[in-house]
Amino acid sequence: MITSEIIYKYFPELSDNQKNQIDQLASLYEEWNAKINVVSRKDIDQLYERHVLHSLAIAKFTSFSPDSKILDVGTGGGFPGIPLAILFPECHFHLVDSIGKKITVVKEVASALGLKNLTAEHQRMEKAKGKYDFIVSRAVAQTKQLFIWAHQKVSKDQRNDLDNGMILLKGGDLTQEMKEFGRRYMEKGLPEYFEEAFFETKKIIYVPVHQ
Repeated sequence: MITSEIIYKYFPELSDNQKNQIDQLASLYEEWNAKINVVSRKDIDQLYERHVLHSLAIAKFTSFSPDSKILDVGTGGGFPGIPLAILFPECHFHLVDSIGKKITVVKEVASALGLKNLTAEHQRMEKAKGKYDFIVSRAVAQTKQLFIWAHQKVSKDQRNDLDNGMILLKGGDLTQEMKEFGRRYMEKGLPEYFEEAFFETKKIIYVPVHQ
């Protein structure tokens, strides 16, 4: 079983409170997974590598400025939103998913962790209200489709070094998908950040929206 130590290997500067929150994730997700299957059974022992650290690749790619607003679409059980909310306590995260029971888990986990900077809503992505600095997502839909849904929700007011846009966690061969997308984007392979074999085919796709 992979423990939370894998997180501290890559993020050694965390506060005691952040470490305490990360340490609680395994037992919270094990407890909720027994009731509602939000993490695949085979992955629950690999939670810290395949879900928490994978989510935190976004924190290696960029550091969100205080007061940034981030929308996590198709969050499932809370990834990447919950790990990012732990890492960036001065930012606000809004997590949406079209499956109500998954949002129930997100709310319960966030409450147990004492995350005051996170809200969760049972909502289809295109119905989510508000404007955000960034939209994050993990393998929810094709990039082109996500952009169609998401670009109107990205604020034009700039508060980060990185231009406002979408930061997507994806895997595999994206050649055709990105060709169909047909807009400017940046691709980063996660082996640039993490040495574990799991990340060999994993990537971040960053799309500035107002270009």
